[in-house]
Amino acid sequence: MDVLVVGAGPTGLALAAQLRAYGASFRIVDRSLDRVHESRALAIQPRTLEALAPFGVTGELIGRGNPAMQVRMHLPRRVVRLPLFDIGLTDTAYPFLLFLSQAETESVLSEHLLDHGVDVERGTELVGLERAGSSVACRLRHGNGTEEAVAATYVVGCDGAHSTVRDRAGIGFEGYAYPQTFLLADLEVDGLERGAVHAYLTGAGVLFFFPLGSPATWRMLTLRPPDVPDTQVNLGLLQQIADRYADDRPVLRDPVWMTDFRLHNRGAVRYRSGPFFLAGDAAHIHSPAGAQGMNTGIQDALNLGWKLALVSRGRAPEEWLETYEAERAPVGRSVLRFTDRAFTIGTSSNPVIRFARTRLAPRLAPSVLRASGPRRLVFRTVSELGIRYRHSPATTAGPRPPGRGPRAGDRLPDLPRGLQARTIGPGWHLLLCGPPALWRDEQLVSLLKGRDDLVDVHRLGDESPWTAVTHGLVRPDGYLGYVARGTRLEGLHTYLDRWLPVQHR
Repeated sequence: MDVLVVGAGPTGLALAAQLRAYGASFRIVDRSLDRVHESRALAIQPRTLEALAPFGVTGELIGRGNPAMQVRMHLPRRVVRLPLFDIGLTDTAYPFLLFLSQAETESVLSEHLLDHGVDVERGTELVGLERAGSSVACRLRHGNGTEEAVAATYVVGCDGAHSTVRDRAGIGFEGYAYPQTFLLADLEVDGLERGAVHAYLTGAGVLFFFPLGSPATWRMLTLRPPDVPDTQVNLGLLQQIADRYADDRPVLRDPVWMTDFRLHNRGAVRYRSGPFFLAGDAAHIHSPAGAQGMNTGIQDALNLGWKLALVSRGRAPEEWLETYEAERAPVGRSVLRFTDRAFTIGTSSNPVIRFARTRLAPRLAPSVLRASGPRRLVFRTVSELGIRYRHSPATTAGPRPPGRGPRAGDRLPDLPRGLQARTIGPGWHLLLCGPPALWRDEQLVSLLKGRDDLVDVHRLGDESPWTAVTHGLVRPDGYLGYVARGTRLEGLHTYLDRWLPVQHR
């Protein structure tokens, strides 16, 4: 077996989907008997929708979700209506934040795997893990108590904050816990305008209602007030808090799920130790600010999956596996910083921060967010469309990189619209831009000989993201590994020889 995936949450399921698409042998196990049925993570970012599109699941996710575009900021005696992401972006097919419960996300990914013959082995726990020569000896305990010894070349921990893989690999998990206690519920609410996010920012605390649809219409998120006893969460307690923070007194009813929890801000000191890898919450946990957690985990998985598969199949060099941490650890650290700052601003009792949160922000937000520039900046950050790998060891700018358009290491934009759909198939995609006659067939045959089964060629003509004659190589995860201006392909040939060497079949 090439890969053992431990954990069948969204991160593990996405990893399994990509391992299957690229022909790796693997198993995916989870000690829980069933997938989650609570909402937990509640939103999917545009970049995640793009990244999942190759599996054909994005349409189903959108169909089940709520693409919210508006925020209602509730202030004393007035409600400020704020646009969320409706800024007319043209380089993505998904210019919105999709509110969808984690339960539904897992359901869609699980159904995709089932449709392609992948069995998620639930009720199966990893209880032993140690290196054994060139492989890893793993011990699995099944629901009936029997144990099984299996060998894998690589093991990926997608098993959450209390990761067994991380613990057995000896990887540290550094950070701290926040002192506040959060209250969370999926329920029905009377008195709220549907289809928008509702935010109540007061001196005493904060209260949010997010549109879900399933398993309930609304997700409620708030802090337990310091003067409220630390008792079990119930509908009466939630209504008491809503009455305190919300002047319009929304009526709560029919809760599907209620819980309280403490938050942490922690990151793994490494994302890889030999044959062991970490992804998702096993590598980074933080506050839910900005809906980054599940999305970052899924994108961890989709960065790692094709690399593991191609290396395991002997189609790519081992150095690809070193690029996983080089590319994803900076993203994880950035998310930890971003969510920590947002959490501090939203919850601090410091008089200056509280004044800015409750007085200044509501007054300034409407005028600031009317301008497309600030909204674009916020959208690029929160949506994760701005993630790039320009400093990755596997990113190369050719000798004459284009002056305008995406650079090596950047995400391939959906510009012109539909470009991402044209490059959605498994493998690499070579984009040739400019008059088709400039690109000679014999030149391409020589370039791709021995790897033509992994690289598709697209002659884009003038319908390209660059204004000059340019060639670019798109990696399996939608990022540009190589970009150069002109028609000379020697630099690209060198890149391919290193990162996708010729296979003699």
